[in-house]
Amino acid sequence: MLSKNIESALNNQIKIEAESSQIYLAMACWAEVKGLEGVANFMYAQSDEEREHMLKLVKFVNERGGHAKVSQLAEPNVSFKSIKEMFEKLFEHEVFVSQSINELVHISLEEKDYASHNFLQWYVAEQIEEEAVARTILDKINMIGDDKGGLYLFDRDIENLTVTTQATNTPE
Repeated sequence: MLSKNIESALNNQIKIEAESSQIYLAMACWAEVKGLEGVANFMYAQSDEEREHMLKLVKFVNERGGHAKVSQLAEPNVSFKSIKEMFEKLFEHEVFVSQSINELVHISLEEKDYASHNFLQWYVAEQIEEEAVARTILDKINMIGDDKGGLYLFDRDIENLTVTTQATNTPE
């Protein structure tokens, strides 16, 4: 059974994950109308992934005797000055999400809710990966600079971007 405090915190995270999905969907739309098909497809996939994260939380809250809430969402930014700015915003958002997950873990430990703590470890590892991907993308964009050919190749290659982190690297 979830305490009201943890239920409320998890419902807040549900909203954050839903807003993440919307933010990335808006980024995908922006990239698509700019002719960046690879970036758009990457961001559409990110949007879908964030929705899956939200649904995982919804099911967990409901399975633990709580009531998952569907909240009104903030309207995301729909335009960016550059691809670099867009990915900087993505990175900043992932750091924000990581901080929120860390706070959830802290609450679960304070309340000695070890089931929630265990469940949240997946999100901790996921956020390490999400931040690493965003950092890698920004590094590549900084390497490209203003080179249009480099942007073309980046757009083509981003759909196949993989980043392995220690949090997701499982021993054989």
